[in-house]
Amino acid sequence: MLVLSRQRDETIMIGDDIEISVVDIRGDKVRLGITAPTRIAVHRKEVYEAIKRENTEASRLGDDAISTADIRPGPAKTGRPLTPKVSGLASKAPPSQGPAPNGQEPKPAGAPGVTRVPPPSPHPAKETA
Repeated sequence: MLVLSRQRDETIMIGDDIEISVVDIRGDKVRLGITAPTRIAVHRKEVYEAIKRENTEASRLGDDAISTADIRPGPAKTGRPLTPKVSGLASKAPPSQGPAPNGQEPKPAGAPGVTRVPPPSPHPAKETA
């Protein structure tokens, strides 16, 4: 085991990808900050041991213990990309068209899926008893 001494805000590098920084020291507790690629799992040892224990228990289950009756495939892909709705865009429709029956302004030409959400009223309606 390699033992290193570090003070607050000092760092240790492991290879080129893992950086361990001393964030804080309070009494007998040291807070560490760890920067590592997402492909590397970083856990406290007690959590790591619990994960290993659960994985071992799960692997001991026979194929008979795992029911696939409730597993269903997801929805079929349509092959077309989803169009995100964008709010807060001004309408480019001619002023003679006016608002749509639902109270929203018409969509600009060539912008499918774009919905304009009106800003909240500066004077909210008061409840009547």
